[in-house]
Amino acid sequence: MNHIMKTPNTSPKATSVTPASMAMIERLISFDTTSRDSNLGLIESVRDWLKPQGIDSTLVYNADSKKANLFATVWGKNGPPSVKAGHAARPGIVLSGHTDVVPVDGQLWDTDPFKATIKDGRLFARGACDMKGFLGIALAMTPRFVAADLKAPIHFALSYDEEVGCVGVRGLIELLSKQGFKAAGVIVGEPTSMQVITAHKGKRSFRCTVHGKEAHSALTPQGVNAIEYAAQVITYIRHMAERMTQLETRDNGFDVPFTTMMTGTIKGGTAQNIVPGKCVFDWEFRYLPGANPDAIEGEVRSYAASLLPAMKKVSAEAGIEIITSSDAPGSYTDDAHAITQLAIALARNDKTAKVAYATEAGLFEKAGLPSIICGPGSIEQAHKPNEYCDLSQLAQCEAFMDRLLDNMTQ
Repeated sequence: MNHIMKTPNTSPKATSVTPASMAMIERLISFDTTSRDSNLGLIESVRDWLKPQGIDSTLVYNADSKKANLFATVWGKNGPPSVKAGHAARPGIVLSGHTDVVPVDGQLWDTDPFKATIKDGRLFARGACDMKGFLGIALAMTPRFVAADLKAPIHFALSYDEEVGCVGVRGLIELLSKQGFKAAGVIVGEPTSMQVITAHKGKRSFRCTVHGKEAHSALTPQGVNAIEYAAQVITYIRHMAERMTQLETRDNGFDVPFTTMMTGTIKGGTAQNIVPGKCVFDWEFRYLPGANPDAIEGEVRSYAASLLPAMKKVSAEAGIEIITSSDAPGSYTDDAHAITQLAIALARNDKTAKVAYATEAGLFEKAGLPSIICGPGSIEQAHKPNEYCDLSQLAQCEAFMDRLLDNMTQ
């Protein structure tokens, strides 16, 4: 792995974004890949663009075949090493990113969110920073990757439904694991202002449905108040969050250095004078690497179960149902790891950091593929109206890819 960390200091400083990169970024942005919709237009466009360059793509579809991941490998001008010649393939680098974007509904945009607009040194569009800027630059490098004497392959991994719980990439990772796929590391191009991120929190989210029993409010004891029992569970979650704030061992590398828990939405009841028979609320927790998510989840479930005897004493049909909505494991790669050192050299920034938001890096790591996060743009601009990425950030990302190419030919 040591050879992967060699990075020359001869690459010129980038001052602008190349037309090839900008054309690819504009192409990706033009596809409305909001998570609720299909991403096949974008995926098939990328597949068809790679094919004439001699690159075959593997598409991994969802259950109804309306969405897909794409995985492709670039070997360079000499192709894969010959097994007969006794040459083993050196582990390569995966450039990974999600193709879906969050909705623009209800947001006030000054420009068409699905048309790249350059103004005042910034690229405005949905996905400009999260994360079609990174993907566009990586894909635009393909002709240069193909023409180079690569000593190890470069892989593209494009996923769907990251924004709704890192859902899509799981099928791709499962396939790669079955195939025994190995890589020196994965670079997930989420917006980090081109700083190398070595860790992020894990996240689990849930939907809790409390089934009570309706009754006239004048006969309250004959009912089971679903809202009030939901409130007890919510209050317990709040008390757990306060306990972690006070007692959990801090990791000051994170801006919020402890595990957090919260309730995000709640809906219940039909009228003021009816004991509510149903209440639904969504809650989540974001945990530090090293924390035990099963124990946290289990404590909430145990408390909810402790409420059941009193509920069922009034109605046998009463109950509390907790369903997992998403489960994204945390990510951690040591600063001394080869993929971290490579990314530091490529980014020309030796300051690493940790973030509270979840990414697909944790899933790659869980499959034995060491991962870091580094991409153009700021997470502060993601998901907002008038999302943008500074052109200087895109230029830095291009320089990063230039150095990666130099490194992979050594």
